[in-house]
Parts: sequence; C-alpha cells; structure tokens
Amino acid sequence: MAGRGKPRKAKSLDTECVKSPTRAEETRCSGRSFTEDKHNGTMKEQKPKKRQQKNPTHNEEKQSVQSIQIEKPTKYFPEEEIGKPQKTSKDITRASVRGTKAKSCAGRAKSPEQFAEETMKTQPEIPKDKTKASPKTKTAKPRNGKAKSPEPIAEETMKTQPEIPKDTTKASPKTKTAKPHNGKAKLLEQMVEEIKMTQPETCIKYSVQFIEAKTCAGTIKSPEEVMKKRQKSFESITKACEPQDKVGVDSILYTTLEKLRIRRNDRSDASKVINDIIKSIVEHLKKNSQSFQEVQEPLRTGSYYENLKISSPDEFDVMLPMPVTRVDIQPFGDDGAFYSVALKRGKSPLHKFQDETGILSASEMLKEFREEVTKCVKPFKEWVLTRKKKGCPAVTLTTEVNSVTISLDFVLCLVVKSSWPPFTKDGLKIEGWLGTKVRQKYKYLPYYLVPKYEGKGTVECDGVLAKDIWRVSFSHVEKDILKNHGSEKTCCEEAGVRCCRKDCLKLLKHLLSLLKERESFDKFCSYHAKTTLLHACCSRTKDTDWQALNLGHCFQIFLKEFEGHLQKGVLHNFFIPTQNLLSGVREEKCRSLAQCIRNERYNGFPIFK
Repeated sequence: MAGRGKPRKAKSLDTECVKSPTRAEETRCSGRSFTEDKHNGTMKEQKPKKRQQKNPTHNEEKQSVQSIQIEKPTKYFPEEEIGKPQKTSKDITRASVRGTKAKSCAGRAKSPEQFAEETMKTQPEIPKDKTKASPKTKTAKPRNGKAKSPEPIAEETMKTQPEIPKDTTKASPKTKTAKPHNGKAKLLEQMVEEIKMTQPETCIKYSVQFIEAKTCAGTIKSPEEVMKKRQKSFESITKACEPQDKVGVDSILYTTLEKLRIRRNDRSDASKVINDIIKSIVEHLKKNSQSFQEVQEPLRTGSYYENLKISSPDEFDVMLPMPVTRVDIQPFGDDGAFYSVALKRGKSPLHKFQDETGILSASEMLKEFREEVTKCVKPFKEWVLTRKKKGCPAVTLTTEVNSVTISLDFVLCLVVKSSWPPFTKDGLKIEGWLGTKVRQKYKYLPYYLVPKYEGKGTVECDGVLAKDIWRVSFSHVEKDILKNHGSEKTCCEEAGVRCCRKDCLKLLKHLLSLLKERESFDKFCSYHAKTTLLHACCSRTKDTDWQALNLGHCFQIFLKEFEGHLQKGVLHNFFIPTQNLLSGVREEKCRSLAQCIRNERYNGFPIFK
C-alpha cells in the first residue's frame, strides 16, 4: 500500500508501446496493454466515463467531422488517462504502427497486414451520408488548433464515402412536373410532342417520363446536347416498347423463312419449262419478225433471278432488249423517270414506229410485239396468253407446273449505250456501302427504257401522249447489287459470314402479301420493299449491321424504316431521287398500312402464325 501514495505518471502510448518488449514490463502498468488485450479478444470494451460538464460560457470549439470519425475507437483508455487530453489521429496512427512493429519483433504480435485487417473489422462503420455538415461543424476547429475550411472538409468526406448510384429511370412525382435546370422547357415540350407523333399510345407515358427524368437529373445541359442525345433516347424508348419475348419472335421469323423457302425440285422443274419457252420466242423473233429481228439475248430479272422469290417459283420476268445507237430522249414530267424517245438518223427497223414528229411510239411498238408473241405461242398448247393490262408493259403467259400456276412476263425494252440521264446524278449513293469504284462501274453500264406510263394514256405533254412514253429501268444494276450486297466480298459465301439482308426483304414481301389479302392495299408492291432495302443498306453499310443471328432486331429496324416512308408518304427512287414511288398512293392508305405493320410488330407478328 505504500506504493499507492503518489500516483504514477501515465506513460504515453508511444512510449509504452516502444519500451515494452517484455511481458513483465507490460504487466507492471495496470495489467496488459489495451491494444494487446483488444487484439487478443480477451478484454471487454469499457465505455468511457462521462466527463464533467463544462461551463457553458467556456468558448471551446467542437471537433471537426474527420476528428470525430477517426477518434471514436480511441476513447477506450485506462482510468488514469481519462483526465488527460486525447491524442490526435496522426499520433494514434503513428503509435499503432510502432506498437505493431515492436510486437512483431518480439514475436508476440501479428503482421501489420493482419493487424490492419482486424482493426478495420473492429472500427465502427462510417455514417453513409456525412456530406451535409451542420453549420457549427463546418466552422469548428480540431483540438490541434488548426481550423479547416468547409471546402476541404467536404472534399475529404466525399473521398471516404461510397458513391451513391443515381437512378434516373424512375422519376419521382416532383421530377415529372419539374422544369429542366437550364430553362429549355420549350425544347422539352417539342421532344414530347415528337414522341406523341411517332410512338404508339402505350409508349407515350414512358417516353415523357424518360426524357423529363434525364433532363431534371442534369444529364442534358444544353440544346446541342439534347439534339445529340435525342436519337439515342428515342432508340432506348423504342427498344423498351418492342416485344419482350424476343426469343419467341425470332422463332416465328425463322419458322416463316423456312416455310417460304423454295424446294429444289420445284425450282428445277419450273426453270426448265421457262427456259424452253423463252428460247422458242427469241428464235421466232429473230427469224420471222422484221421489226424485232435485232433482239438481243434476254435479260432475266426479277425476284426469282435475284434469289428473293418466296413460297413457290410462280413468277418470272424476262426483258427482251432492242438496241438503239443514237437516240434523243426528253423528260416527260418533272420526276425524271419517264421520257419520250426520238431516233436520230441511221438505219433501224424501229423507224416504222415513229410518228410525224419523230417520236418513237411505245404503244404501237408494244402492240406489234404482242402479236408476234401470240404467233409464237400457238403451237404450245400448255401456254395461255393473258389479257393486256392497262399501263403494263409486259406480255404475260401462264401455264401449270406440278399443279402450280406459273406466269412469265416478256417485256420489250430499248437498250441505250450512252451516259445516264441527268436526273440520276444524285442517285445510287453506294460509296459508303459498296465503294466508289463499284458505283463508277455501274455508271458506265447501259440503261434500259421500257414502254410504261402512269395515269391516263391520253394525257399530253409537249405534244407527246402518255401512252407513247418510256420509263427508265435499272433492273440489271439492281440484280447485280443484290447478288453482291455485302461490304465484304465474302458476305453470304461459304467462306464468309452470312447476313440477313435478303431474309428481311423476303419477310417484308410476305407480310405485304398477307396484308393485301386482308385489306385493299393493291397500290403497294414488292418494288417498294426492295427500294426500302436498298436505302437501308446505304444507311447501315457494314455486314455486322445485318448479322443473321440478329434477324429479329434487324427486321424490326427495317420495318421501322418502311413505316417512316409510309408515314411521310415519300419513298425516293434509288436511282432517280426526284421520283417519289408513293406519289400515286393516297396518304390515308399509306398511314393505314403503316399502322397495320406497326401492330404486327408490337404484337409479335401474329399474322405469320
């Protein structure tokens, strides 16, 4: 008891940890040290005694946020050290490291890594949100007397806090009605109105919430950024409105394509019959016709020869070209697709079809050609000549092969070996798709004129009747493009990767044929679908944009583009941009067809089932 008369001066944590390499000296000061007992888990954490309440008039400032967070675990001291001022976070960290090193050297402590790991487990969790400090905390000074400004405090606190993820997809009720921070409310209203015009009713609510949430969240800061991100936002909105069961939709599309595939036996049987009659007619014209004895080799065009025929080989198109060396063509109308043709000086069996003004009459020429085909077909009892259709340039023959009715269209045409008409200057934009050299090669090819007109044949323009004009045709170029449609030369070959360009076109043609059976959409034809595909290939030029594995996604995009043309009522000719292929169709019919296609697309194509 004599040793308790004068209280022993408590050693600092630094001195105690460094000067205690032996166990005997550690037990001398009130048993084991606090850090070792806590490390071994043998000591229970004691709550520190409450300090005496200080005088309210005492001007002692509170600790900062960092000192409070760091010094929480340092409140567990022996009773002898309670009355003394606490050490700062730096002193405690330095003392902990020294104590750890000393114990490691003595063989009684764990490695620094293990000690740090266990210390982190025993530390109290940092509150989730300390970014907003109270007014007193911002201006408080730590115990060391060096005050920090609120800005560094906020920066250091943000470094220690985990970043809270933002969720802008679900807008709160306030966010829905809030105005954008940059004050561009008018631009936001325009975006919402555009969505209401282009998206179905089921997607309007989601679209408005999506754009308003993004705008109020601060991701859109200026009108320029809005215009850049608008397309991306619309794509995500449209994607959310697409059918959710993509696997089921893809299965339906693949099953439909399998049904549309032509059997090899049917193809070979039909082609044999077709080739025989074509050969007979060409021989007849060369031997027995004075007007058409210069006919060249037939040009096989159309979906069958482009590998785009669906269901069965029941339609074939063949062009019989007549060469003309020197011609004078003048546009008939403003669209640049129809022309009047006048033969210049020279010997040609076609001079007999010219009128007083030198214009080559398409109607008279087509009339005699029909008579020659009728003479040739008489010995072939299995072939039947159909009646002439108004405005149709073809002479159609029909027969039956394996209980399937097959039609063969013979089209008389003029082949012009000169530069293309000026209206084609801005057409055939395939530089980014097939390359500039390929486009130049096509431009050097001749073009064709077929005896076709639109509207009434009695309409007169510059002294020329509509029934005597000719329409420009680039069927040979279309055929070659669709055969070599890939940006890579090996596309759809055995050694290359297969794309889905032709599959998308086949599906759209089949969809049109089914809708035409249900409603009166007779004004629409497969050529509208083919032109849409050519434009789509020029906008999405890479083969990776048309991967066969992504058939469902590619077909959805393809249909959206076709719907866009129908909504606007504008579909430019791929070779003559000044011609609108939908000019002869009423806007109501275009919108009605677009709505039917949209319904099929959103409902998973029930018409294919």
